[in-house]
Amino acid sequence: MNYRDTAAKLAAYHDEIAELRRKMREVQASVDPEPVRDYEFTTIEGSARLSQLFRTNDDLIVIHNMGRSCPHCTLWADGFNGVYQHIADRAAFVVSTPDPPLVQRDFAASRGWRFPMVSHQGTSFATDMGYRSESGNWLPGVSVFRRKADSIIRVTDTRFGPGDDFCAVWHLFDLLPDGTAGWRAKFDYD
Repeated sequence: MNYRDTAAKLAAYHDEIAELRRKMREVQASVDPEPVRDYEFTTIEGSARLSQLFRTNDDLIVIHNMGRSCPHCTLWADGFNGVYQHIADRAAFVVSTPDPPLVQRDFAASRGWRFPMVSHQGTSFATDMGYRSESGNWLPGVSVFRRKADSIIRVTDTRFGPGDDFCAVWHLFDLLPDGTAGWRAKFDYD
């Protein structure tokens, strides 16, 4: 297939994806929210409740990150760092990991991350939200919460994985003739 025909076919697929996204937003808007308790996390400054993470916002995005041991979670967090100001202008945003706060602080500093982090170590938060596997491993993803009066509800969540919509790297690699060609995320590329 020649370049122009291929481009036209790909444009049609992009239109189909846009329509699927519209349908997904409709379904997402119709979901019955899930009440959640006001979990307590630890931070470098001390303890913080889920309700406090909202700050002055009604909406809160919590990234379920597997911690400093996961190069893919680091890849996602590196990307969120680049758009953090834009996200924080619309909703509160925090990355939650099982790592203790001092480990988080040091790892975040080594990556230049600017977003807030909380540790769910010693809590059931990640498990309750569905981000721990049956074998006990942490799972990556995102949960979105809304504060309503004195209650907190989870309005949506989704898992992260290679090729997902939450990391631009995958979509740029899709444009390459060989795609990812077996590429794997690393902490350093020396």
